[in-house]
Amino acid sequence: MTAINGPVHGTWEPHPAARWEDGFLSGNGHHGALVFGGPDAERVVVTHHTLVRPGGDGEHRRPPRLAAELPALQDRLLAGERTAAEGFTDGRPMQWVRPFHPAFQVRLTRPVAGCHDYRRDVDFTTGVVRATCAGWRSRVFVSRADDVIVQHITAPGLTLDISLDHRLPGAPAHLAVGHGAVVTPEGALLSLRARYPDSDRAFTGVTLVVVTGGTTTLAPPHAHVEGARSVTLLTRVRRHTGELDLTVEGRALRDLPTVYDELLERHVALHRTAYQRVTLDLAANAAERALPGLELLKTPRDAALLERLFAAGRYHLLSAGGLFPPRLTGLWTGDWNTAWSGAFTNDANLNLQTASAAAAALPEVTEAHAALIHRQLPDWRDNARAVFGARGVVAPAHTDGESGHSYHFNREYPLHLWTAGADWLLKPLVDHDETHGTRDPRTASALTEVALFYEDFLTRVDDDGHLVVVPSYSPENRPAGASWGTINAAMDLSAARHALLTAADYHSDTPEADRWQALAERLPPHRINEDGALAEWAWPGLLDSYDHRHLSHLYGVWPLDEITPYDTPDLAAAAHRALELRGAENDSAHGHLHHALIAARLRDGERVAHALGQVLDGDFFHASLMSAHYPNRHVYNADAAHTLPAVLIEMLLQSTPHRLALLPALPPALPAGRLTGVRTRFGAEAELTWGPDGATAVLRPTRTVRIEVRSPSGEAELIDLVAGEDHALSMGAW
Repeated sequence: MTAINGPVHGTWEPHPAARWEDGFLSGNGHHGALVFGGPDAERVVVTHHTLVRPGGDGEHRRPPRLAAELPALQDRLLAGERTAAEGFTDGRPMQWVRPFHPAFQVRLTRPVAGCHDYRRDVDFTTGVVRATCAGWRSRVFVSRADDVIVQHITAPGLTLDISLDHRLPGAPAHLAVGHGAVVTPEGALLSLRARYPDSDRAFTGVTLVVVTGGTTTLAPPHAHVEGARSVTLLTRVRRHTGELDLTVEGRALRDLPTVYDELLERHVALHRTAYQRVTLDLAANAAERALPGLELLKTPRDAALLERLFAAGRYHLLSAGGLFPPRLTGLWTGDWNTAWSGAFTNDANLNLQTASAAAAALPEVTEAHAALIHRQLPDWRDNARAVFGARGVVAPAHTDGESGHSYHFNREYPLHLWTAGADWLLKPLVDHDETHGTRDPRTASALTEVALFYEDFLTRVDDDGHLVVVPSYSPENRPAGASWGTINAAMDLSAARHALLTAADYHSDTPEADRWQALAERLPPHRINEDGALAEWAWPGLLDSYDHRHLSHLYGVWPLDEITPYDTPDLAAAAHRALELRGAENDSAHGHLHHALIAARLRDGERVAHALGQVLDGDFFHASLMSAHYPNRHVYNADAAHTLPAVLIEMLLQSTPHRLALLPALPPALPAGRLTGVRTRFGAEAELTWGPDGATAVLRPTRTVRIEVRSPSGEAELIDLVAGEDHALSMGAW
């Protein structure tokens, strides 16, 4: 990639990817394509959000029926039995949610006498993964317009063997696989059907081979092309029960345009529009911007790397969000043995990965997040009734995308006791509504159900007349000397208060609003412990355990606005002390970046830089710029890749419905830059430019509102914005 005068919107490498983890990625939020291998043996791993292994149906896939025993548990916990919740189960073993897996790989094999000037790259603005070498060129993208994986290969006298191969790491030995290959007027139609062991479910992949010039012959399951000018492949995969009608699937592919440029144009019109809404320019050196990704990763504190990771993070997040929001692995994996089932982990990871969606102008991701929630609300109702005997909804901590039932729990992870999940998961939808000045009736309805749950659940009071959250759970930590299921976790207090007040706000013209607001006011305040830190549990005798990757107790700081340096300075100071005392435990990427997000809200640029540096210095990124869960690229995982853009935005610009904070946590290593296109929760698009001599911001409001502006030094000024009129702000050096 040549040096340019602005940020690079792509990445490249001069060598093939030998490992699937280093393969470049494309996706449309439904299908994913993971491209690796060399010019003689290119591999495209096909994935789809619906591909999860069946099995284990029945009572163990339902929430435990424990409601009748709840009052006794509450009595015991309030009486001081610190391990009482360990027996609050139905005796089942830990049951993981169904694991996400790849479908198959499209294998392209060709004889290569020699190859020079090899290069592969991915263009974030188009979603095209490209490789070139000695007259051969391969291009791959996943169409947003036509929901199909498109591959286009050109070379003089192209000779190519094409096959669909299910043999990927971890594939079940007893997967029943059948292949099909037929000649078509375009070239050939290949199919692969794989039926899961002991199941009526299967998935079927179909690839239309379109050949220009040359000849096509079949040697099932292969198609052999010889002497062609180009080959275009169109691939889809379906998960289904029974048999899939291959005639119908093949006809659907044949009805699509078969000219590569036409397919690309239809796709780019949708993809580029979304990707280009927001850009970040950190005034990086042009020569460093031109480096391949792996070389750039060797300079982890360089502005050019942050620019590219910001761009890659937005690209991958957009590409992974559609049918569902991103999984732990985004939309991609080359291995059937995905860590933690490749699930949606709701108690931290999902919200961290989608944290930039509202500000970074990716409503497509928020809609995917909303779709997951609304499909699963019936299951959330089952959780509330079965475990707590309550109306309303309780969200699970883990889901495979199909079931929203809470069945993943055991003694050390009593996740069925986590009641804050619904508010946590709905918060991004509330942010979206604030940003766009709308009130989605689906969000309003879901908030009503959360409030109804708290009406039924919050029945116990302490000696001061405050409501008590019991049982309570702070993911995934426990008090020192006590068990995991306990009383008044700070996250539960913040979530209950926020859910009730937000539901009241959405339904301000109803009788329920006053009732919900009154209930919120009866919740206890946060507790400050003997270390001067905001306590993770607001209950006497429950001591903090500081060395943990999760920061659930600081939910009031981020993503909520309950605790801020401006409105609640004493609580903010206690939250900052809690952040100072927090360890990194196992160095997980999500822990470091969650730390950075909270530090940014607390205006601590040095702590943001340190937490970000732990990830940048820790070798968390593959050549693809997709990330790992642990240092040294251990365990393929999208947390760092997708969360990093949110960290960079939060340290540069923060907003609430009535406040704008400019450069609240700017690290000294980034003295100049420009952020464009970000959206604020008071309904304005913002452009921010800063340098050694000061900063300027231009706001383009879509609604009329008075806001408070906080300068980099924290000073406040009230300004009036008028819909449709740009407003410029200027600040001197700080």
